[in-house]
Amino acid sequence: MRFCSLGSGSTGNAAVVEAGGGDGTRVLIDCGFTLKELALRLARADVAPEAIDAIFVTHEHGDHIGCAFALARRHRIALWTSRGTWRAAGEPALDAGLLHFARDGEPIAVGALELRPYTVPHDAAEPLQLVCGDGARRLGVLTDAGSVTPHATAALAGCEALLLECNHDRAMLAASAYPASLKARVSGRFGHLANDAAAEVLAACRHERLRHVVAAHLSLQNNRRELASGALAAVLGTRPDDIVVATHDEGFGWLDLR
Repeated sequence: MRFCSLGSGSTGNAAVVEAGGGDGTRVLIDCGFTLKELALRLARADVAPEAIDAIFVTHEHGDHIGCAFALARRHRIALWTSRGTWRAAGEPALDAGLLHFARDGEPIAVGALELRPYTVPHDAAEPLQLVCGDGARRLGVLTDAGSVTPHATAALAGCEALLLECNHDRAMLAASAYPASLKARVSGRFGHLANDAAAEVLAACRHERLRHVVAAHLSLQNNRRELASGALAAVLGTRPDDIVVATHDEGFGWLDLR
């Protein structure tokens, strides 16, 4: 089992999870780009669009839903999302058998992968985040959540890899040129996780089999790479350079959970 990011941040988000090797199963988590841009980013990861077995959309915001339905239509890919997300997106149509509704805690079997969605507090209609597993190891994804909840930390417990939102540094956000209303939204209970909140999640989920920790969804204006990686590294007692940081332009390369 391995995973990579095609890009992470307010300009677009997408990640690929693969199990079973070259002829195995691939799931695209979010699709916040145009079809043309997504194809370029998939090619960089050596993944053909037609090799994707399923798409999971976490919520309806443009930097996450992007071309997801168009991609599903073009390549006849099964797509899972919450009913609330689908409605908020305008109830886009897909051919029979392609659209599936996901719910908190209900496992989804896609080939060699099991997807387990869980709810998070975010200013979207019915947002879901995701834990992916191949029966031996699990990847936990937590982005676009305004606050840390016991439900989220319980969902992520025991994962061998964690992809955690480190959206902003609180001091940088407070001093930024953002209007007060936007500062309140980003830092609020249904906004985005600050570096210290991501560290709180990591502290709650840290265990001896944890192999990869990734800082994701960094704000271009209100965070810096060294602040995000430093907050997570402090929890692990390691160096900031040991923390993978997903970028807006390139995401990060394949990370193996073996």
